[in-house]
Amino acid sequence: MIKYIIHRPIAVSMIIVAIVVIGIVAVRGIPVSLMPNVDIPQITVKVDMPGSSVEEIEQQVVAPLREQLSQVAGLKSLSSDARMDGGNILLNFEPGSNINLLFIDVNEKIDMAMPQLPKDMNRPKVVKASATDIPAFYLDVAFKNEKKGEQAGNRFAGLSEFVRNVVAKRIEQLPSTAMVDISGVTSSEIVCVPDENKMTALGITEEDLQHAISDNNIQLEALTIADGIYRYNIHFDSQILTIDDIKNIIVRHEDRLFQLRDICTIEERPALRNGIIRHDGRNSVSLAVIKQSDARMGDLKEAISGVVRDLEKAYPEMQFSITRDQTELLSYSINNLEWNLLAAAAFTFLVLLAFMRRWRLAILVALSIPLSLIITFICFNVIGISMNIISLSGLIIGVGMIVDNSIIVIDNILQKWRDGMKLENAIAQGACEVFTPMLSSVLTTCSVFVPLIFLSGIAGALFFDQSMGITISLFASLAVAMLVLPVYFYMNYRKAAEAPADKAKKGNAYLFELYERCLHWILRHARLCVMVFILIIPATILLFVAIDKQTLPEIDYTDGLMTIDWNSGISAQENDSRVLALLKGQHYIQTSTSMVGTQDFLLSHTPDITPSEALIYLKCASPSALKATCDSIHENILAHYPEATVKFEPAGNLLNMIYSSDEPDLMIRLQNGDGKRPGVDQAQAFTDTLRRKFPDISVPSVTTEENLQLVADVEKMSFYKISYSQLSQRLRELVGRNDVLRINRGASNVPVLLGADNDDRRIIMQSSVKSGDGIDVPLSYIITERIVNGYKHLYGNDGGEYYPVQINASSSEIGDIIQFVVNYDQKQEDVSTSMSGAYYSSRKLVGQLTGILAVSLLLLFFILAAQFESMVQPTIILSEMIIDVFLVVLGLWLFGETLNIMSMIGIIVMGGIVINDSILKIDTINRLRRAGTPLMKAILVAGHERLLPIIMTSLTTIFAMLPFMSKGSIGADMQYPLSLALIIGMAVGTLVSLFFVPMVYYIIYNRKS
Repeated sequence: MIKYIIHRPIAVSMIIVAIVVIGIVAVRGIPVSLMPNVDIPQITVKVDMPGSSVEEIEQQVVAPLREQLSQVAGLKSLSSDARMDGGNILLNFEPGSNINLLFIDVNEKIDMAMPQLPKDMNRPKVVKASATDIPAFYLDVAFKNEKKGEQAGNRFAGLSEFVRNVVAKRIEQLPSTAMVDISGVTSSEIVCVPDENKMTALGITEEDLQHAISDNNIQLEALTIADGIYRYNIHFDSQILTIDDIKNIIVRHEDRLFQLRDICTIEERPALRNGIIRHDGRNSVSLAVIKQSDARMGDLKEAISGVVRDLEKAYPEMQFSITRDQTELLSYSINNLEWNLLAAAAFTFLVLLAFMRRWRLAILVALSIPLSLIITFICFNVIGISMNIISLSGLIIGVGMIVDNSIIVIDNILQKWRDGMKLENAIAQGACEVFTPMLSSVLTTCSVFVPLIFLSGIAGALFFDQSMGITISLFASLAVAMLVLPVYFYMNYRKAAEAPADKAKKGNAYLFELYERCLHWILRHARLCVMVFILIIPATILLFVAIDKQTLPEIDYTDGLMTIDWNSGISAQENDSRVLALLKGQHYIQTSTSMVGTQDFLLSHTPDITPSEALIYLKCASPSALKATCDSIHENILAHYPEATVKFEPAGNLLNMIYSSDEPDLMIRLQNGDGKRPGVDQAQAFTDTLRRKFPDISVPSVTTEENLQLVADVEKMSFYKISYSQLSQRLRELVGRNDVLRINRGASNVPVLLGADNDDRRIIMQSSVKSGDGIDVPLSYIITERIVNGYKHLYGNDGGEYYPVQINASSSEIGDIIQFVVNYDQKQEDVSTSMSGAYYSSRKLVGQLTGILAVSLLLLFFILAAQFESMVQPTIILSEMIIDVFLVVLGLWLFGETLNIMSMIGIIVMGGIVINDSILKIDTINRLRRAGTPLMKAILVAGHERLLPIIMTSLTTIFAMLPFMSKGSIGADMQYPLSLALIIGMAVGTLVSLFFVPMVYYIIYNRKS
């Protein structure tokens, strides 16, 4: 076949042009995203019950739902968090589960639980987790001329309505937008405050006013009347639509007529805000923009920018600010990776030119890079793989290996031609002769990704893109090396009378001399080398145990989220003023968005917080500036609010969602002797003991809050004929929360509240309630106050109720804490503990990856055994992995890196790449021995023949990874440990293939002979 196609250069060239054209079209159609689109088997059930205490939420709603939802099939874990006004239940399922069917099952279970839940609560919301749930960015809308720290008024209520009805609708109409999630809006409310003196003088009660309002809001259905042959519709409408309609309501009392405005002070004002959002200190509405899963990030950003420009022109008084821009992070990371890809190709070409010493041959070999990448992009489009930092990193790893096959083919063709063969025969035989070992090399490299795809389900799906990127590019490079390079090699040299001189061998004679001297030394000291090899085996195990382990590598961020829990029952307004004071004077902050109190987001991309908690997004110029800002704010909080707790974490992205990188290093779950949640005193005693034992470790305080509990005297209420509903109604009137009417305004409605506008507890307790006989009974006579100190959050899981203690510390400190907790658990009968956290999950992940490495080596052994028809030679080849792994882990430790998912994947990938040189070398030695060459001479000749190809293939892979040896973006930080592991592994593996493998081969087969 090769002899046939080398005479058809035009046909081959036209096919290549067609592939290039198709590739250009395919690249334009590939979606661009930060991360691969993976289905996350996670469902969140959100409970909303305003005005309810944390105990009511837990006992009446969350506990029944938790019991019902624990029966969902395929459930891996369940956890719940009840807080004032609401709660969440998080369900994690087995990887690979059908999330759509589970979504239906969860809704069915909730429907079954609804009869057990309070009748007046809204149905819990069910939200599926997805990679696309993370907003592409947030859009904050505020007034430009508003002073920082100014309180919201009616003007802001108008802004909220504008954002909800205009801005959100404009963005949702864009093809790239899946949905817009809104928080921070406020609405208006109409308050009718009765004049107590006038009402007392006239003998009018608030109940009379309430009846008058409801009687004047009537909308009858249409009536029809007949008039001869005609029929007419009559519509009677007395609906209240405006504040003037309310003011003009007629109140009839004792045959006297009054307007409501004569008895009440009526005004429209912004509703009480339980949640406040500020952008750079100004009141704002925040929109989380979610992109379509198949949309390109760049298209969405361009479309949103166009909408924002139009809105800024039409409404110059408004400020539209984009924050938490994932598209910016994507552009930076993708641009970095693209430049790294070009740098890798340039480095590869320079290596080829330096060793081959012929620019035409170097260009011919380098031609395989763009062709292989174009074929890979076409396959990406067909398979549905997006351009993301994972798939692009796979391509960059592949760039260094793409040229390997071409180097081997060109080198073997030249050797055959120089041995006296005709050019056509040299090309045909040279290419065919190395096809089997090259195919074996590609298969061994790709085989390491087969078990990697099954890594923890989601993680395997995430790195499917990287695996496919490398696999497709390698098979494409094999096809190019076998079918394209021979054609253009023949075109270049068909007029040559003889093979070109071996400039590479002459120019690199010192390498051959150095190689021979080192090989002879190794063979003379074979016993010493074997002893060192044996000692490396236990050293590798010890090093694996000693090195720190974590799930993800350390990533430097320039933005992040700060969560503050004041641990006191403050209002949202006081919370807001404290946050404003904290951010004042922080000069490193480029932009900030503060969220205090309850937020209105539907999806779970933003953590749920209570009125006494705050969530602050900070954006700084550099990671060091962000750290300085966070440290300054933390010190300020400790100085002024020592009871508060502060937590810093990265702004939400897919990695956090999948790998729970915000998970504490250690979570201790406390339960009492009955398996229930421990008392506050028990939890405090445990944390105090832990704090005394480990004074250098930050142990968080028990988060509690004080609540005012009103206890009604049932006997007195019965004596005065006062019902609970009457008492509740009176309390709502006194605090101005008696909702008597709602006026529709477009898609929203405005509540009309009747009652006093007072929330001072002393004035409320001095007020009275009407008895059944019309007597005013003081509230303080039938109600007693009690201050209750309880948990702020109530947690539970499929194992029952518990209280969590979260600790972040080093691995050695965590180990000491675990031992202490185990001993504490054995001594205490009234408290039991269980533990989890990143300390355990990272070790579990590293254990899985170690198992995958073992499975990969077994697959490699099976492939090599099939190729060489031997059990010994695959063992010789794979023995080098012990040395490679030891030195890679040692290098990671020396460079201050940890064993994490990226460094372990680097070790696994290295295992598939590094043995390729040994495969070719063993194959060459076997071929020479079959031709009758003695053992020692076969080893030396094979070493000379494969020295330059081995060095070139290794250097191209190493130089392709060099651009990754810098940090500065999430893509670079993620790939740094993988690149470091590959570079160390390839450098060590090259030396092992050149010297150690021939030595072991010689020892075994010399004894046999």
